[in-house]
Amino acid sequence: MSPRRRDPRYRYGPWRGGPDPLAPPYDVRRALDALGDRVLSGDNVREALRDLLRRGLPDENGRRTGLDDLRARAERRRRETSRRGRLDGAVTRARAQLDQALAAEREELSLRDGDDARFAETQLDALPRSTAAAVQELSEYRWSSREAEQIYRQILDGLRTDVIDQQFNGMRNALQGLGPDADPQQRAAATAAVNEMLDDLNGLLEKHSRGEDTPEDFQRFMDRHGRMFPDDPQNVEELIDSLARQAAAAERLMNALSPQQREELQGLMQQALGDSGLASKMGQLTDNLRALRPGEGWGSGRGEGRRMRGQGEMGYGEAAGALQDLADLDDLIDQLDQGHPGATLDDIDVETVERSLGAGAAADVRALQELERELERQGWLTRADGALTLSPKALRRLGQTALRQVFAHLGSGRRGEHDLRDAGAAGEATGASRRWEFGDEQPLDVVRSLRNAVQRSAGSGQSGITLLAEDFEVVETERRASAAVALCVDLSYSMISEGRWGPMKETALALAHLVATRFPQDALQIVGFGRYASRLSVEQLAAIEPDYVQGTNLQHALSIAGRHLRRHPDAEPVVLVVTDGEPTAHLTPDGSAFFDYPPSPATISATVTEVDALTRYGAAINMFMLGENAGLRRFVDAIARRNGGRVFTPGLDNLGEYVVSDYLTARKGRR
Repeated sequence: MSPRRRDPRYRYGPWRGGPDPLAPPYDVRRALDALGDRVLSGDNVREALRDLLRRGLPDENGRRTGLDDLRARAERRRRETSRRGRLDGAVTRARAQLDQALAAEREELSLRDGDDARFAETQLDALPRSTAAAVQELSEYRWSSREAEQIYRQILDGLRTDVIDQQFNGMRNALQGLGPDADPQQRAAATAAVNEMLDDLNGLLEKHSRGEDTPEDFQRFMDRHGRMFPDDPQNVEELIDSLARQAAAAERLMNALSPQQREELQGLMQQALGDSGLASKMGQLTDNLRALRPGEGWGSGRGEGRRMRGQGEMGYGEAAGALQDLADLDDLIDQLDQGHPGATLDDIDVETVERSLGAGAAADVRALQELERELERQGWLTRADGALTLSPKALRRLGQTALRQVFAHLGSGRRGEHDLRDAGAAGEATGASRRWEFGDEQPLDVVRSLRNAVQRSAGSGQSGITLLAEDFEVVETERRASAAVALCVDLSYSMISEGRWGPMKETALALAHLVATRFPQDALQIVGFGRYASRLSVEQLAAIEPDYVQGTNLQHALSIAGRHLRRHPDAEPVVLVVTDGEPTAHLTPDGSAFFDYPPSPATISATVTEVDALTRYGAAINMFMLGENAGLRRFVDAIARRNGGRVFTPGLDNLGEYVVSDYLTARKGRR
């Protein structure tokens, strides 16, 4: 079979048309680094993740979209919505139309003579002040002015159309026959269509509430009445959601009006819907929806009327929609706040976000939700007993990042050179060699040394071969000597209060990653000490949170470090101490911690006892002093003179550089 040929019509190569269209919306690894910074600074993983999602990550254009930004947009939209207008626009509009109709009728009557005209004027003068009552009383009135009659008909016909259009989310175009300009035949046909639809809809909902409906029932309903539902629901649940939302908005409007306004509007709606039989069926629909969606906020809204501060008048549908928008925005703001216990991004209704803030905001929420899921799916976060923790994979990355930063600084100076060349004669040959330097103890590579001499002498014309120092090469071997390292890190209250918690953890992660990847034969033990000391794994150190208990128990930490060194008697002992305060606590014979500040003589004596024990064992204690504390300075200087170790005063930005450099120097075997 002949090999497949590349189709000349297609060319393959890296994407160069702008941002990668297949790239995720957020760089998960960059998000992990940001998350790790917060965790190392003292936050737990859940708090750090919540802060990351609230603030968001800047994209390549510097745009940052997080929950806080979305919440601010929702609050701005809520303020704008509250200024749309007054909620009593339907009643006010009906009153204005009634006054206009009465004015036109009186003008026509004034042009006529006779008792009928005077009697009609008397009827108009006797109308009740209530708009609804006046409209009801005029239902049997014989109008003299055609213009006045048309305006009067618009009051109920327009309200009827608004009510149905609001309930069914945009049916106005499908029900033109209910409009005020329709003739009686069109109005009768449209009313019959709505009545038929309501009968079928209530039947479907009642069947669904009993669990007896099928997808075929929903499809038959949509085949018959689908043109009346422009939002095109795909199943009965979507249909119920849409209808319940609209019905709850209508009830919220009623409850937001004053008692007098509510009475007027209810009276007008009863007249608009009652004659056609729609009122009872609409009421039945509301009852069915209330039973199926009890959590839609039915009956709320009494305080909403006070929040609508606009000057314009909104019609029935517009007012109900404004209150529904306010309710949606209130719910959305609560969801974006993520303030309740156990809140997750899955609690945010993306459809509400899109409806209230637009498709772009919905895409931002989906991206944040995907970021939260990807951190777990890719194994950066683990969940145990409901608690989130950084996985070993994540800690390795954070350690690698911290170590890379350390080596970047080491590369710019002479301190802490990490290319260990004194591999030791006891190691196995790696197959490589290098130029001999004064002090090297490795065996000579005879073949390469002679080759260098021959090449140097080839053009000189002299007979024989003369070996010079520059010709010698030594065999590189793997270092077999190991080190037992105890890194004692201060976890006391002052470390977190002075902002030293994060750099301390990053330093420990960098050192742990260096040992694990470069010197796996070394034995590293991290010892954390506050009022008490304890052995910590890398995972435990990363996850540990400050307990805000005062006490710096260096004596206990050195005791644990000594036990670790003695478990590895053939290894080079290395003790590194990172602290920002003089010892203020020690263990008493009964195992409890004694604390006092300023440090008591008993605490100093107990600490010095442990220093002397490590000195006799041959371990130098190198101290990394953070901050400017006169008492700590005197103490560490005294320990250095007593033990022979060294004292460093690094800044927070180069603590890791100092510690890693000193470890690399100490493990060379200089007891």
